Amino acid sequence: MSQSKGAETLEPGAVHAPPRDRARGRPARAGHGHPWLTLVAVALGVMMVGLDATVVAIANPAIAKDLGASLSGLQWVTNAYLLALAVTLIPAGKIADRFGRKRTFLAGVIGFAISSVLIGLSGGLGMVIFWRVVQGFAGALLQPASLAILRNTFPADRLNAAIGIWGSTVGISIAGGPIVAGLLVENVNWESVFFLNAPLGLVALLVGLWVIRESRDEEAVGSFDLPGVALLTGALFGLVWGLIKAGEDGFGDAVPLVSFAVSVVLFAAFVWNELRVERPLLPLGLFRSVSLSAATGLIVLGFFGMFGTVFFITLYLQQVHGMSPVDAGVRMLPMTGVFIVASPLAGALTSRFGPRLPLVLGMAFTAAAMFGLSRIGVDAPYVELWPWFVLVGLAFGMVIVAGTEAIVGNAPAHLAGVAGGLQQTAAQLGGVLGTSVLGVLLSTKVGDVLFGRLTGAGVPGPAAEQLAGQGGIVSQGVAPVPPGTSGPAAEAITKGSHLAFMDGFQNALTVAGAVAVVAILAALLVRRGNTQVEGAAAV
Repeated sequence: MSQSKGAETLEPGAVHAPPRDRARGRPARAGHGHPWLTLVAVALGVMMVGLDATVVAIANPAIAKDLGASLSGLQWVTNAYLLALAVTLIPAGKIADRFGRKRTFLAGVIGFAISSVLIGLSGGLGMVIFWRVVQGFAGALLQPASLAILRNTFPADRLNAAIGIWGSTVGISIAGGPIVAGLLVENVNWESVFFLNAPLGLVALLVGLWVIRESRDEEAVGSFDLPGVALLTGALFGLVWGLIKAGEDGFGDAVPLVSFAVSVVLFAAFVWNELRVERPLLPLGLFRSVSLSAATGLIVLGFFGMFGTVFFITLYLQQVHGMSPVDAGVRMLPMTGVFIVASPLAGALTSRFGPRLPLVLGMAFTAAAMFGLSRIGVDAPYVELWPWFVLVGLAFGMVIVAGTEAIVGNAPAHLAGVAGGLQQTAAQLGGVLGTSVLGVLLSTKVGDVLFGRLTGAGVPGPAAEQLAGQGGIVSQGVAPVPPGTSGPAAEAITKGSHLAFMDGFQNALTVAGAVAVVAILAALLVRRGNTQVEGAAAV
């Protein structure tokens, strides 16, 4: 069989899995190239990244105490990783297509595990942040390559199921991460939550070496689009940096405004470069697919609401209700646990009806949950919370799995790595956008109502006027009770502060619900992708 331009080339034996390795003349090893075993290897790597996303939040207070970190320094433990990841995902996807998805994935696994161990061995905050940057680069190698491997391993009728299981793996790690990390921090130390990635990474490496079959785009020869890499990296850096700084200082501050302006200029230069080079980093022809373009925008909008909401719900449970990290993680199990079930369900629905139905359902569930949670009060009993948590979990599963299929499935197979990087970049940008924009909305509302809420709760006017400048603390759900204050005075400050936080919370989630309604319109534009992989192994 002759290959057409842009078709995938696999290792010898990729087509119909012959009984012997043609290249070496000896029997192929058992399990090599088997789709479901390949999924196991990919899932182990993805689980490592998913755990890291949740355990760091639990470990942060202990890191701050042990290393003497300020609030801004502690924020960079998360932001440094996020910046490195976001600006590298699409170039990493191109690297996977060009040089091999298996070797790129395994390089990411090795880098992620080693950097995790070195974070745990760091003796100062600066080294923690440095290794978090390295960890972000490694995660960028790992994630798009994992989707590209699935795209080029599974036939069309099984790809959606595989992506559903891939999504469930993310759900398992998200669900278990806070509980496992809480137990480790409370009973061992914060370093142990990073050491956890070492055994996971070792198993993922060994299984991946054995079962994953290499694939690459053999048409991707010649020079690498280095100007495109530089321009896109700079544009994404400016955008993400601006969003992070806007979350800290507001969108009207000079730093985010300059960052956004630089980002726009670099994005324009990137588009100009991609239109004129022979082999672009991100072929803009991909976006001629209405489904791919709509799904990319929908992933941004979906993660805007869902990530922002999870962030504020965590603050609500721990700061307003006074729960420990482990208790909060257990209370959120209806959200994270349902996500595990929703992912394969979304895969089945996508296989049967295409991605449009689960995407519409997912965004409708998101809108309903946002509007529902926007009505809860300070002392809301758990029975008023868990039904909305279930809806958020269902929405996560539907949007991640169906959105991934719509992006990766509507891209040519030889650009699977780039498509995986595009999907992951959209998710990261949506998450940063949600936490920053919704955070500004929350803190602005808190600043507007804090004085009135404090005086309404019984705090004397002069004291309330002094405390009104503590809106930044109150926006985190923390009551700024002065040292030595107790009894009715402390209770009044706590009540007024929590009421102000809930005003901001309700305002932010109402906006998130409105954004989810808009995303439903984008979901209506999505069609099923052409996910047939020539020569994929039979399942």
